[in-house]
Amino acid sequence: MLFSEIVYGPIHSRRLGCSLGINLMPPDGKICTFNCVYCECGFNTEGHYKLPTRQQVAHAMEEKLKQLQHDGITPDVFTFSGNGEPTMHPEFEGIIDDTVMLRDRFFPMAKISVLSNSTRLGNEAVVRALMKADNRILKFDSAFNHTMRLIDQPVNDSFNVDDLMERLCSFKGDLIVQTIFLRGEHNGQIIDNTTEQEVNAWIEAVKIINPKQVMIYAIDRATPVKTLEKVSRDELETIADRLREFGYQVSVAG
Repeated sequence: MLFSEIVYGPIHSRRLGCSLGINLMPPDGKICTFNCVYCECGFNTEGHYKLPTRQQVAHAMEEKLKQLQHDGITPDVFTFSGNGEPTMHPEFEGIIDDTVMLRDRFFPMAKISVLSNSTRLGNEAVVRALMKADNRILKFDSAFNHTMRLIDQPVNDSFNVDDLMERLCSFKGDLIVQTIFLRGEHNGQIIDNTTEQEVNAWIEAVKIINPKQVMIYAIDRATPVKTLEKVSRDELETIADRLREFGYQVSVAG
C-alpha cells in the first residue's frame, strides 16, 4: 500500500484522530532507513525515485487546507508519514517551517506530528526540525539489538539500540515513544518482542528514556511478511498496565 499523493486524507488514525497525512517520499516507491517486516507500504523499492520539492509540498498542503476549510473539515493533526522515513528528505527542516506557517494560517488548533523510525537523530537539522513539531513520535521496538534487527531490519548495519537510547534520552522526555508488538517467523528466525524478557527490558528502557507518552500497537493492515501474528488488544493492555504502574501515559491501538 503506497500513498500516491503528497498530502492525503484526512483519515481516521487509531492513535491521532482526524489526521491529514503528508508524504515526503516518492508516490511510486518506498524509501526508508528501515525495511520493517510489518510495514504496510511493503519492503523498500529498488531504483531511483524523485522526491517532491519543498515548494511542491507547500503548494499541495496549501491547496488541501483551502479545500478542507471550504468543506468545513477540521483536522486534529498534520502527520508526516507516508512511503518511508520522512526525515530522509533533504529539505525536511524547511518543510516543517512551511507546515507550521500553513497550520497557523488555516487550522491553528491542529497539532503537527512526525512519525519517525528514529534512525536520523544523529543529524542536527533533523533534531531541530523535530523540535518545531508538536509531537515527536519516535520508534523503539525492542531493547535488544537482535530483536530490533529482526523486526526493523535497519539499512545501516551500524544502527544499534545503545546509540538509539542515548539519542532518545537527549530529548529529555519531550517525545512520544512508539512500539509495535508482534510475533512470527521470517527467514527461518522466530520474531517475538512480547516475551517476558523482551517486555521487562522494554519497560526498563522506556523508564530511562522517560517519554511524556507511550503508544503501543499491533498489526492492523497487510504486511510484507505473511507469517506475522497480530497481538490481541488484551495482551497489549496487559503490557500497557505494567508501564502505567510507573505513572506513564500509555495509549493502546489493537
